[in-house]
Amino acid sequence: MQRLAPKLHFQFYKLKIEGQDIVILEIPSASKHPTSFQNEEWVRVGSYRKKIKDYPEKARELWRNLDKTPFESLIVLEKVDDARVLELLDYTGYFELLEIPVPDGNKAILEALVTDDVLTVCEAGGYNITNLGAILFAKDLNSFGNVKRKAIRVIQYKGENKLHTIREQVGGKGYASGFEGLIEYIMALLPTNEVIESGLRKEVPMYPELAVRELIANALIHQDFYVAGTGPTVEIYDRRIEITNPGEPLVETNRFLNSPPKSRNEKLASLMRRLGICEERGSGIDKVVYETELNQLPAPLFEVLDGFTQTVLFAHRDLKNIDKTSRQRACYFHACLKYEERDYMSNSSLRERFGIDAKNSAMVSRIIKDSLEAGLICLFDESVGAKAKRYIPAWARS
Repeated sequence: MQRLAPKLHFQFYKLKIEGQDIVILEIPSASKHPTSFQNEEWVRVGSYRKKIKDYPEKARELWRNLDKTPFESLIVLEKVDDARVLELLDYTGYFELLEIPVPDGNKAILEALVTDDVLTVCEAGGYNITNLGAILFAKDLNSFGNVKRKAIRVIQYKGENKLHTIREQVGGKGYASGFEGLIEYIMALLPTNEVIESGLRKEVPMYPELAVRELIANALIHQDFYVAGTGPTVEIYDRRIEITNPGEPLVETNRFLNSPPKSRNEKLASLMRRLGICEERGSGIDKVVYETELNQLPAPLFEVLDGFTQTVLFAHRDLKNIDKTSRQRACYFHACLKYEERDYMSNSSLRERFGIDAKNSAMVSRIIKDSLEAGLICLFDESVGAKAKRYIPAWARS
């Protein structure tokens, strides 16, 4: 088993049939990628086991079959009776999030869940619960063996490294059923700043809640469910928060803004949008960047790690304590937001983004100069004078 890739979740079931002890071994079928043994993929040809690379036609047929069924449509539990379905799934949460009344009678409830592919009708009787239904509406993800590892983990550390863990919590509910509770839990862990409004002292979160919500929803939706043994993670440090999901992005990180949305989990994205949890049309990251600008926080960092996507939100820092690369990133994102508004970045608009007085405009001019040299932005019109200069993202020129 150690030589298999990806790792498979084998399960044994014990039962008695006509007084005889029976043991059933369940081996999950391959999905998305063939399973390899010692880095070799094999296929049965007649009565012989052959290396799949020696049979390209068989390989193409296999890839076509693996690509047909998205993760959300795969079955996690089969032949479940009516009462058990309603025990396992938070059906009341489904209707509440859609803002429609719960139908009268179990049959009407189950029919509605079938309509949204939360369930399928099982030909052998009862219902099949899909991965989509379990991952969104499970009352307890541990009841669903193949998806329980996709539960989101929240870890809080002391300081700026992983040496000292304060607490760790693994989500138990489905993403949709537990989303509001998850956000409340995370916001309660985040540090706060004291501000004075109308003469009254008030504690406000160090990070805008809207930005946190959008990034977590984004991580849930755009993860690669076929990366085995891991799920989304939220790691909270004293001065930053990191949100990581399995799978590399389908769009380059510097085009998360202003780029048409792409999702590897279309059904999940569509249903979560209808439930009011996410933005399917691609405005989520725009809101994140806007919120960081509004609160004069350092620009968020989007990174591709080995097989993972990570977003970092930083706590407030004075401009003098923000490094050159982060300043350039903030400048670039500001130009992207302006371009989205059919407007242009200028020295004055970037001053406002950083909260810099007009007398210190030379500081902003330096950031713009560095961003130009880094190829992140470009002049909109090179013929105008210095005071009339406007800038756009470099990709908008091509």
